[in-house]
Amino acid sequence: MSSLLTALTMLPLYAGVGGTEGVTGFPNIGTYLIFGVVLVPVYVMIAAWFIGKPRDTQTGLMGVAYLVGITLGMWVPMFFLTMIIGIIFFGGVPEPIGSPGP
Repeated sequence: MSSLLTALTMLPLYAGVGGTEGVTGFPNIGTYLIFGVVLVPVYVMIAAWFIGKPRDTQTGLMGVAYLVGITLGMWVPMFFLTMIIGIIFFGGVPEPIGSPGP
């Protein structure tokens, strides 16, 4: 039983599925869609904080700091989770960090 457990812990849960070479990484179509189209209202909101009247630079900077903090609070854990999932289920670190392709 212990040798089976040892063998299972040493092998990744790789399913034999080929990599998505050329499709993964940054940037690709989804990146342009999200940052170029979906986030336009956010860009307008941030610009209005600094361009509009009445103007309060300190509050605008606080709003930007909150947005950056929320974004980092979501993206950093997702990045590490993506790396862990890639190692466990696909046998290696995903493409932007690791080597491209299988």
